[in-house]
Amino acid sequence: MSGRSRAGVLLAAVLTLGAGLVPSAHAAPRVPDTAVLDGARLQQTKLRLDRGDPQLRRAVRTLTARADAWLDQGPWTVVDKPKPAPGGDVHDYLSQAPYWWPTTAPTAGNPWGCPYVQRDGQRNPEVDSGTDRQDVEKVFDSSYDLSLAWYYTGKRQYAEKAAQVLRTWFLDPATRMNPNLDHAQFIPCKYDGRAIGIIDFSQSYTSVVDALAVLGSGAPGWTKADRSGMTQWNTDFLGWLRNSDFGRQEGAAANNHGTFYDMQLAALAYATGDRALARRTVLDARARRIDPQIAGDGSQPQELARTRSWHYSTFDLVAYTRLAAIGRHVGVDLWGYQGPDGQGLFKAVDFLLPAATGAGSWTYPELEFHRFAASDVVHAAADAGDEAARKAVPELEAPPGGDLWALRPAAEQLDSIAG
Repeated sequence: MSGRSRAGVLLAAVLTLGAGLVPSAHAAPRVPDTAVLDGARLQQTKLRLDRGDPQLRRAVRTLTARADAWLDQGPWTVVDKPKPAPGGDVHDYLSQAPYWWPTTAPTAGNPWGCPYVQRDGQRNPEVDSGTDRQDVEKVFDSSYDLSLAWYYTGKRQYAEKAAQVLRTWFLDPATRMNPNLDHAQFIPCKYDGRAIGIIDFSQSYTSVVDALAVLGSGAPGWTKADRSGMTQWNTDFLGWLRNSDFGRQEGAAANNHGTFYDMQLAALAYATGDRALARRTVLDARARRIDPQIAGDGSQPQELARTRSWHYSTFDLVAYTRLAAIGRHVGVDLWGYQGPDGQGLFKAVDFLLPAATGAGSWTYPELEFHRFAASDVVHAAADAGDEAARKAVPELEAPPGGDLWALRPAAEQLDSIAG
């Protein structure tokens, strides 16, 4: 062999070896085993982004702006509240019922101004201080934004911040939350906690479940101990949801509380390996939730009766569409189900379309109408095959901060209120 030939062979060998050592910029990311989000879709979105999709690049700029804002905030912990929950354990989560108000001015003998009375849909501003509610929402939102920002950009600082937030709230013995909601939505001088306080977690905690799966797909600094610790926390929390009196009461609720309970239960079951429970929960939702809670015309009577009927109609559908997404993972087509009166999820979304697109008005009670509140559930129906929803998508109003559906195709509560 000539010197030139040998040199060529050697060069080819070096290039081949180098190609094996240097990963391709477009190497396929791992598929996260998410409960609500479609992990395979996330992978395909990441590949499209790496190939320069301009729409996705704009969406990622919006996502990373949100993630960047979290980098110098937190971490948060339940032990920081000024007073512990009524049981006295600072590790117990505490929140206050949002629609209950004092009837008298506080005094030394009556520091809360008791008794409290309910004003449905009117949020008492005192619930936003002195409890854990505001902080836990930051934990939910930040861990979701940061984990997705890491997945799409590969930037280490996002994964490390998400890990810090999650470890502090759930894992560190000095700062962790106990896996129960015994003191959620307490009412001063009346109840130390209430079953309906489970909504504090069920409306958003599945975002944390999916953030854990995204980080588990290879995030730097998210360790085996972190993964096993969160699996144990979720297993304990799932046990509390299934076996506590509060959990059983919330599971029996006949409105959005029951729907969100089922959705949270199914997601936790899926994430902790009980796929049979996840599947059974989604299957049971057909006769247990859709049949009695959605009318033949697609309306949701229990939600229309509220003073915030638009909010609660879209809110309940956030739970349904997320539950349907979990169903996809366990072989249940909840979107395709029709009840005895023809009720189903497509009809429920279609009922909202005139108001969601601005083509019609919302004629039911609503203290604060936000058209964008329906945008995610319409996206979800369109993705599931609803032609009317697909045609409506261009007419939707983007939520504050931009439309991130392309990056996190799972409905969120876009007009945030509590309760």
